[in-house]
Amino acid sequence: MTQPRRRNALPLRQIGIVLAVIVIAGLGWKYWSGRKAAADGGYRTEAVQRGDIRVAISATGTLSAISTVTVGSQISGQVTDVRVDFNSPVKKGDILATIDPSTYQAQIEQGAAQIASAQAQLRQAQAGLRNATLDYQRKADLGRQQLVAKSDVDQARAALEQAQAQVNSAQAQIRQQTASTQTTRVNLQRTVIRSPVDGVVLTRKIEPGQTVAASLQAPELFTIAEDLSKMQIELLVDESDIGQVKVGQSVGFTADAFPDRQFKGTVEQVRLAAATNNNVVTYPVVVTVDNSDGTLLPGLTVNAEIEVSKKPNVLKLANAALRFKPSDTSPLAQLQPQGPGQGGGQGGRAGGGMAEGLRAAVAGLSLNPQQQAAFDKTLEEMQQRQAQRAAQASQQGGQQGGSRLFGGGGMRFGGPSSGGPDASMQAQMRARMRERMNQQFAAFRASLDDGQRARWDAALEEQLNAKRVTIYKLVDGKPQLAMVRVGASDGTATEVSGNIREGDEVISGERSAGTP
Repeated sequence: MTQPRRRNALPLRQIGIVLAVIVIAGLGWKYWSGRKAAADGGYRTEAVQRGDIRVAISATGTLSAISTVTVGSQISGQVTDVRVDFNSPVKKGDILATIDPSTYQAQIEQGAAQIASAQAQLRQAQAGLRNATLDYQRKADLGRQQLVAKSDVDQARAALEQAQAQVNSAQAQIRQQTASTQTTRVNLQRTVIRSPVDGVVLTRKIEPGQTVAASLQAPELFTIAEDLSKMQIELLVDESDIGQVKVGQSVGFTADAFPDRQFKGTVEQVRLAAATNNNVVTYPVVVTVDNSDGTLLPGLTVNAEIEVSKKPNVLKLANAALRFKPSDTSPLAQLQPQGPGQGGGQGGRAGGGMAEGLRAAVAGLSLNPQQQAAFDKTLEEMQQRQAQRAAQASQQGGQQGGSRLFGGGGMRFGGPSSGGPDASMQAQMRARMRERMNQQFAAFRASLDDGQRARWDAALEEQLNAKRVTIYKLVDGKPQLAMVRVGASDGTATEVSGNIREGDEVISGERSAGTP
């Protein structure tokens, strides 16, 4: 009985050892996780990455032909023949349908008879005019010889004028009947409905035997798309996005009829005729589409994305890190920007990337060596003055040094402990900084030609109006305040520049106690 007990003791001892190892491993994992969390300061972070930022605006619209012609009838009558159907290709001048012409043919014959009658009346009036003319001449001669009474001469003159009036009336009647007959001839030609353009019949609204009534307005008989190899989309873009839409921008869209295909187009026109629907203001944007293969059909609903901008190979940061703001009781709320004498040595890169932005701007100006040297010298002097001011402010321990930026004229937009300066204060500070920059770069600007000067002014204005935000970086495991300039955003990540590099860890949140 004791022998089986000795054989079972060894497995129980091994099981105990395994359990002990598992417990020790769990405690060790918890210990090292705790140390890592402590090293991280209990923060959630996002890494600064390098990649592309594509900004697009989504909108819906309907495909249609660029030019669509509605063919109607200017006359009334019964349709005797329809020669085209839906989707029929037609050429300009092709007969689409005919209306019974018998009424107008009869009117033409009647008009011809009335013209002949008026011509006969004219000949009769002309004969009377000749007779009245001769009678007046005879009596006028006798009157001068005082052989007839003066009243007889006056009566002959009146008869002559009446005869002339009858001739004029007959001639006017002939012109009237001729014009009426010509109108009837035009209407007779209109009984043949012809295509005004080359295209494809989209709709047909008549059948043989149907009566067309054109008494008030021209009835619509056919709709012809002039050219389906080129089509257009009319997108409705929200007023908050319309400012970013420009002619020539690329548009990608899909249609439910072809879910596996991606089509391309180009913004052709941004129309000013705004429409309001349920208090939502939208603007129509016309996009032209190449449909050479005939795949797309008029009337299809499309889901489009207008590519507003595309920034390749830029630094980008998750929006969560840009939105992060510590609570008033958090130690992060007490941090001050790092500058010379304050650790990090990053004061020379302050200003949310303004120096880098100006360098990028002048890189596209094709400067000559003298101009480039003047720019480099001015920029270096400006950075040195800013570093001196930041060092002095640091030694005084005041808040002023932390709020000064590149060139001493910037400001902390959207700071961590407050909402930042109000709009009027920001405008004033930008104006002071603009004036200072213009003074300091006056010599460099004077050396530029007109084209370079215009591009420099635009780049400087862009830098002054750029949005800058405060972020919290982890440097050697310690949080540090930094100012960066933000640019394009795709809704998930945003372009950043300034006091930041690829791979930097930026705080996006604080972990609660006990959270691994």
